[in-house]
Amino acid sequence: MKDFIKVMKAFSDPNRVKIVKMLQHKMMCVCELQAVLGIAQPTVSKHLKVLEEAGLVYSKKKGLWVNYYLENGKDSPYVASLLGNIRHWMEDDPEISELLKKLPFCNREEICGK
Repeated sequence: MKDFIKVMKAFSDPNRVKIVKMLQHKMMCVCELQAVLGIAQPTVSKHLKVLEEAGLVYSKKKGLWVNYYLENGKDSPYVASLLGNIRHWMEDDPEISELLKKLPFCNREEICGK
């Protein structure tokens, strides 16, 4: 039951749901997520830590960047089920739609100045 509760708690925050929805469309770094969400970098990092501990996202360092990706759910039936369902949920939500429209214009080099 602990794993189930951890996954459900990870989805209990609107910003974490938004992060998952954005990561469905592309891998992103913290600075990109921060820019699109309009929240502080430490806050984004804390949200990512909760999502990572729940098994919903994973990170991979590539050069200067730490990229975040959605997990595939192979290690947890709860993660697999929720990620499978959330792919179809809220695509027409106005707030999610606005965030997703920003993704093609989100350029990490411009945001971070590197």
